[in-house]
Amino acid sequence: MKKILLIEDDTVLRETTAELLELSGFQVRTAADGKNGLQMAKEYVPDVIVCDIMMPEIDGYGVLKTLSQNNQTKSIPFIFLSAKTERKDVRKGMDLGADDYLTKPFKETELIGAIESRLARMAILNDSEAQTKSNRKFSGIKMETIHELKNYIDDNGSEYHFEIEENIYREGTYSNTVYLIIKGTVKTHILDQKGKELITGIYNADDFFGFTSFASNTVHKEYATAMTNTHLVGIPTLELEPLLRENHELTMELMQILSENLTEAKEQLLAMAYGSVRRKTAGTLLKFAEKLQKDSNGNILVLRSDLASVAGMATETMIRTLSSFKKEGLIDIENHSIRIVDVDGLGQVD
Repeated sequence: MKKILLIEDDTVLRETTAELLELSGFQVRTAADGKNGLQMAKEYVPDVIVCDIMMPEIDGYGVLKTLSQNNQTKSIPFIFLSAKTERKDVRKGMDLGADDYLTKPFKETELIGAIESRLARMAILNDSEAQTKSNRKFSGIKMETIHELKNYIDDNGSEYHFEIEENIYREGTYSNTVYLIIKGTVKTHILDQKGKELITGIYNADDFFGFTSFASNTVHKEYATAMTNTHLVGIPTLELEPLLRENHELTMELMQILSENLTEAKEQLLAMAYGSVRRKTAGTLLKFAEKLQKDSNGNILVLRSDLASVAGMATETMIRTLSSFKKEGLIDIENHSIRIVDVDGLGQVD
């Protein structure tokens, strides 16, 4: 939640404007004069400052001039809010370094638009600065294989730990990290309009996931959830991009992996659309057997709902089909564990 500091000596306007900003999703703090506003700006360090001009103690011009001389506050976007409408007053405010100048009375859309515009500008500038620093940091690093990239991420990435069924990221959250699985299993999945889950991918140790886009402010279109207790290492996409730009062989190898993932997803969709219930169930079992770690008896622990989600069928249908496979001697079921008894037989199911 972005932080706004509102400096305004009119009590009614201060309270109504603060309420307006809070209803628009901002965290707001207020000050009744310039002197308190200066102190609060240094303590609170807001994302945007909205400030009146005509105030006791220190006027708005004095507030802006003082803040612009402080390294901690000089880059905070500053918006004047004033009844002064003469051109010379607007010019004076802008010459001092104000980002915008709104005159009273103002419209709600004008204030929110001015704030969001300044926040967007700061986000773009920050992304550009981070990209420049990243380019300098990774310039000259030579890396040719995915194995080398995985070692680099393992050594330099941030570590994350998730328990079973814990979300790693959710649909709609910003996509800014690529993950490498050190231990565990992760599923990516979407929810349809009725809330039914469809698994789009299963990843285990030594797999990458989380690729969405290298563009700023791109959001995830799916969820990622730990299927077991999972240990991940992540690297920001801002760091990965210059590595790929500098190393063409690495880029081609990564493209091959992503292409294989896409082909696998297409095959899954085709199986869901045209395969029989038995064939979809058998194929899904074999897919999970490849992805999940087996215990000492060769069993895999997988939820029936996850099997059904990948196969694109109701959980009850999946359970009935598994029961028939057990009777045919293709699998063995004990509690929640499944052991494939006849791999070839499952592969030949129609």
